[in-house]
Formats: sequence, C-alpha cells, structure tokens
Amino acid sequence: MTQPAAVSYDPHLRIREMPASDRPRERLRTVGASSLSTPELLAIVISSGTQQANVMRVAEQLLKRFDGLAGIYKAGLRELEAVHGIGPVNATKVHAALALGQRLRELRPDDRTIVGSPNDIVNLMGAEMALLEQEELRVVLMNSRNEVLKVQQLYRGSVNTAQVRVAEVMRAAIRENATAIVLVHNHPSGDPSPSEPDVGMTRQVLDAGKLLDIQVLDHIIIAQRGPLSMKEKGLGFP
Repeated sequence: MTQPAAVSYDPHLRIREMPASDRPRERLRTVGASSLSTPELLAIVISSGTQQANVMRVAEQLLKRFDGLAGIYKAGLRELEAVHGIGPVNATKVHAALALGQRLRELRPDDRTIVGSPNDIVNLMGAEMALLEQEELRVVLMNSRNEVLKVQQLYRGSVNTAQVRVAEVMRAAIRENATAIVLVHNHPSGDPSPSEPDVGMTRQVLDAGKLLDIQVLDHIIIAQRGPLSMKEKGLGFP
C-alpha cells in the first residue's frame, strides 16, 4: 500500500505530445486511480485540456512548494493562484477536490459502508487523516457483515501502548454491539512505518478481541507517504 510511482515522462512535452498510454487521464481509465502517483492525480485536476503545457511539471512544483497535499490544502487560494500554471480556476478546482476528500469522513453510519479490504478503510478516512497535524487513534466498528456501524475517535496526541487502554477499545465495540473492528491511526511525520509500540498495542487488542469474540481485522496506519496495513505486513498479527 505504498505510494505508486509515476511513469517516466519528458518534462518538456505537453500532455498532447505524450504517448497516449502515458497521459494521466488515460492511465486513470486503464489502470485506475490507485495506480497513479499524487503528481499524476493532481495533474488531472489542474489540467484544463491538452493545451496545458507541462502539466506534470506544474503538479510536481505545486507539491514541492507547499510540501505535499497537506500544505496545499492549508494554503489560501491567493497563494495557489500565484503558482505559475495554476491561476484562479485551477486553484479553486484543487481546493474543491481536497474538500471532497475531507468530506469522506462525513459518511453517515446509515450509508452502511462495507469493509472488504484495507482500501475501503483508506477511502473512508485516509484523505482526512493524512492531513492531521496530531496523531489520532480511531476504531472502525462493524457488524457481522462487515458493515460500518460507527467510527469512533479514542485518542488524540501521542498514541502508544502505555497510553492506550485496551478496555476502552473493546468498550466502544461492546457499546455498539460490533462483532469486528479495525484500528486506524495516523503518523503526522508522513512515514507509515509502524513503531514497536504500534505493534505491541495491536497484539494487546488482538488478545482482548479473542477473549470477547470480537474480530480485529486490521490496524491501518495513515500517512502522507501512503497507508500501511499491519495485517498485510504481518506486524502484530499471527
């Protein structure tokens, strides 16, 4: 679940001069958004058509100038407009796209999002959690059909084994009559690599889940460099 790499491209070429298979829009159609890098996705947002010169270069410069998506989101429209190749129209498009990502967190429990993979959790809250400046631990509570009942924030600040009380995690699940949970927390540093306390906390929650017959499906770490599934990596999970 690492950040996909962009295809190689000539920074001097306009979009219309690139091979069709290398153009970000065409790649999105053929391989899907999850296979595109952040610059490629941003290039699609800011591209006003095939006449836009060096749109990939503009996207990369924008990310570099504001130190990633979090910085772009926090920047004002006037700051974005000042970047060569952006202008008022593209500045508003970028802000609108990031605001849509933020609103993923507003999905109501009645929508009954079904969790079938780590990507479903990332789609649910990854865009918003990757921008948080403080570390947060949340628990996704699900029923026997893996439908999301509720997402509850448990801790904010430094999240580690010493601070997290496993009883509070399980109490949240019992209160909602959840039969399965997924732990989710963010790394403001941008690096999703789990620490030893992350692994230790996961093992403790797994042990408690076995005693209470509550499945712990995964522990996902969200960061600007991409998400990481601890279960997929075999960290804290048997």
